[in-house]
Amino acid sequence: MLTSIKDRSVVVTGGSKGIGRGIARVFAAQGAKVMIAGRGEDAAKAAVAEIRDAGGTAEYHLCDVSDWEAVQGLVDATVKAFGGLDIMCANAGAFPQTKMVDMDPSEWDQVLATNLKSSFLCVKACIPVFEKAGKGRVILTSSITGPVTGFPGWTHYGASKSGQLGFLKTAAMELARYGVTINAVMPGNIYTEGLQDLGEDYLKTMAASIPLKRLGAVEDIGNAALFFASDEAGYITGQTIIVDGGQILPESVEAIEEM
Repeated sequence: MLTSIKDRSVVVTGGSKGIGRGIARVFAAQGAKVMIAGRGEDAAKAAVAEIRDAGGTAEYHLCDVSDWEAVQGLVDATVKAFGGLDIMCANAGAFPQTKMVDMDPSEWDQVLATNLKSSFLCVKACIPVFEKAGKGRVILTSSITGPVTGFPGWTHYGASKSGQLGFLKTAAMELARYGVTINAVMPGNIYTEGLQDLGEDYLKTMAASIPLKRLGAVEDIGNAALFFASDEAGYITGQTIIVDGGQILPESVEAIEEM
């Protein structure tokens, strides 16, 4: 157990569903006070209720993370609700699957705004609070798609996730003066509600390409984020961790069959 998490104030953007909801649950289970940021009120209310039913502390704030004023409002609301802000989990992301030949340029702009611009806005909005406290933690949810692998239809998504890692390196240097660390978790194939409609055969095929022979759970990403947010990880900044069950390791399908 990472004892330094208890009573810390945490924002999780995109925290009303998928990986973000899992991150929020993990932090709440360790005694953190969680602000869930999302666009849909029903989903946000459900995520908060889930945490509270388990004995945790949570609130929600509706926010478009690609809008500067909205992100500032999110930080202000968190400070007002919890008395401060200790940890920013910039997790929100969009991943429509459209090949370049069919992609309208506006879709590219929207994905980059939601996934990459929002990382910058979330970090920038936290700086005054972190500077006053003399400390803080930022955790980005990136991906193996883009920085390590590729998949047809996700040029915009891959570019945004690679961009997060480029942002991360210099941000770590600029934030160090405030006692703030920033790191990124890079998920592989994680089982979320978005995969449920793809069918059992599809899920089995995905799992077969992973050395551990299963998809990851949202809590696997939450646990990695939890470590980066802890005092125990206080000397780690500008770094990434891949959480993928070994997905990127095999050279080919034959390599998996040889296991």
